[in-house]
Amino acid sequence: MPLRWKPGPPLPQLLLLLGPLGHLSPRAPVGLAQADAAAELDFSTERPVHLVSPAFLSFTIDANLATDPRFLTFLGSTKLRTLARGLSPAYLRFGGTKTDFLIFDPKKEPTFEERSYWQSQVNQDMCESGSIPSDVEKRLQLEWPFQEQLLLREQYQKKFNNSTYSRSSVDMLYTFANCSGLDLIFGLNALLRTADLQWNSSNAQLLLDYCSSKNYNISWELGNEPNSFRKKAGIFIDGLQLGEDFVKLHKLLAKSTFKTVNLYGPDIGQPRGKTVKMLTSFLKAGGEVIDSVTWHHYYLNGRIATKEDFLNPDVLDTFASSVQKIFQDYWLSLLFKKLVGTNVLRASVKGPDSRKLRVYLHCTNINHPRYKEGDLTLYALNLHNVTKRLQLPYHLFDKQVDKYLVKPLGPDGLLSKSVQLNGQTLKMVDDHTLPALTEKPLRPGSTLGLPAFSYGFFVIRNAKVTACL
Repeated sequence: MPLRWKPGPPLPQLLLLLGPLGHLSPRAPVGLAQADAAAELDFSTERPVHLVSPAFLSFTIDANLATDPRFLTFLGSTKLRTLARGLSPAYLRFGGTKTDFLIFDPKKEPTFEERSYWQSQVNQDMCESGSIPSDVEKRLQLEWPFQEQLLLREQYQKKFNNSTYSRSSVDMLYTFANCSGLDLIFGLNALLRTADLQWNSSNAQLLLDYCSSKNYNISWELGNEPNSFRKKAGIFIDGLQLGEDFVKLHKLLAKSTFKTVNLYGPDIGQPRGKTVKMLTSFLKAGGEVIDSVTWHHYYLNGRIATKEDFLNPDVLDTFASSVQKIFQDYWLSLLFKKLVGTNVLRASVKGPDSRKLRVYLHCTNINHPRYKEGDLTLYALNLHNVTKRLQLPYHLFDKQVDKYLVKPLGPDGLLSKSVQLNGQTLKMVDDHTLPALTEKPLRPGSTLGLPAFSYGFFVIRNAKVTACL
């Protein structure tokens, strides 16, 4: 199975990209900075070099949201479900630091907000019904900034308190995933320990029993970044013990309705130094019971990162795999889902621009109604502060290309909170309807223009690439 990673803390809106000029034809005035010769592309399309899961890319709901279960009611938002559904198929991971400080209490009563939501759904289809009661949603929106400050203070001080969550909280989380077409991965608390530091599985058993009684289809993880347990909770667990804990969890799953679901781990932090040693010993003890190895890759500290950090090719090179590395406000992810297929092909830029012109090539997603088998999708990132142009290989020179160019809206440049696609601002039509992702056809033989710091998808139509048929 493909390996997975989790992006770091929320990042500045890198890919809400601004170029001062739009696409220029090859006949642009010579005096302009962007009149450089087009960079030649080199493709190898005989066979795929990799295969990515249709669930790439996926995302996480931070377990902090359950610290005060009232705020899980946000998951009843029709608008949020519409946005999430646009990214399916995908995994929805419920995890993060707070994973190891949450305790399931099956006797805990739901909050007033949760009760209000469930009461509004009586005799209605859970996935087709209305949204959160408006008065509840408005009150939670007003209260959330104060809750966020409490969570940030807890993280800064590294003093984490246990919180409990109810059956209603689990129901809300699962309903959101199920109604959005997402596969839920639930992170279990790994810091519940016996006196001799064995994992205490009793609370996990309560949760498994409840989810089994509801016939929920859930995959599981155990713990979040166990390499930092000492820092977060004053407890040291080595990789061998952690592997044995996963074996214990695997046995619990085998005795339940979850015997065929997936188990992921160990969700370590950056794999370096002592963390690598932990991973190695974990795999020796528990490697046979997990379905995928998981770790967290952080390019930068999102709280102090600058715009320039994201334009540094050395930062992008910190993750070796040729996959999309940087995420923005939702729309880039949606474009990726709609246009990019699972077969990865080889692509590179010839010449000195190769580091600052990042290019990736896939077979096109054949589920897109406009495209068909054999088509190619090139996506590219320009880290230069001037417009650059790409030239397709000779055998594809006469093919029609559809351009999807992502740029920011307004004077804030890379930090803009709004984004345009081919000059049209992207926003939801209403809570139920995503905007149209409209292409701009290019004339056969055109170079592919990328304004400064911009990101674009280019679908090469009727390419008839054998590896994509």
